[in-house]
Amino acid sequence: MEEKGFTVWFTGLSGSGKTTLSKLVESELRRRGLKKVELLDGDVIRTQLSKGLGFSKEDRDTNIKRIGFVCKLLSRNGVVAIAAAISPYREVRDFNRKEIGDFVEVYCKCSLAACIQRDVKGFYKKALAGEIKNYTGIDDPYEEPLHPEVVLDTERERPEESVQKIMRKLESLGYLPPTEESVYTAEEEEKVKKRLEDLGYL
Repeated sequence: MEEKGFTVWFTGLSGSGKTTLSKLVESELRRRGLKKVELLDGDVIRTQLSKGLGFSKEDRDTNIKRIGFVCKLLSRNGVVAIAAAISPYREVRDFNRKEIGDFVEVYCKCSLAACIQRDVKGFYKKALAGEIKNYTGIDDPYEEPLHPEVVLDTERERPEESVQKIMRKLESLGYLPPTEESVYTAEEEEKVKKRLEDLGYL
């Protein structure tokens, strides 16, 4: 059976877990037997496809549209494209959704405070000190998705939980065949367990 192409688009503040989770999703898709999977990380794209672009709104929009264009080409050729980019502006994400069609938006929801605490790359520290201008979340806005297919609470969820949440959504949307690992979602399992406890069975 020919693999169906689609795009999984990770969006969220810097430090919200996009790169980590996109790599885990890539591994899980390959584990499930998908051969054609490509990961486009925002930082890598910046140094390759979008070299020379700055961080003005216009340049950011151009960068995100370029990533979207690559995802569109990959998806229509039967490849699963995984994009991990801050993509702060709603309008451009919606533009990519319309262009690509088979588009699954994954919002890595994480408070600014938690992202600053993590500050893996040290950029927040520089932005707060005024050394970096137009930094998303500090002096440039991040527009949360209004209707993402998946919302991940990356402050509280373990990465494995987040990945399973994405997989279940891809199954329910028909992009992946369902696995027989569990007949319940994690939330449903908890409810069943609680009900059995209340009845004295556990």
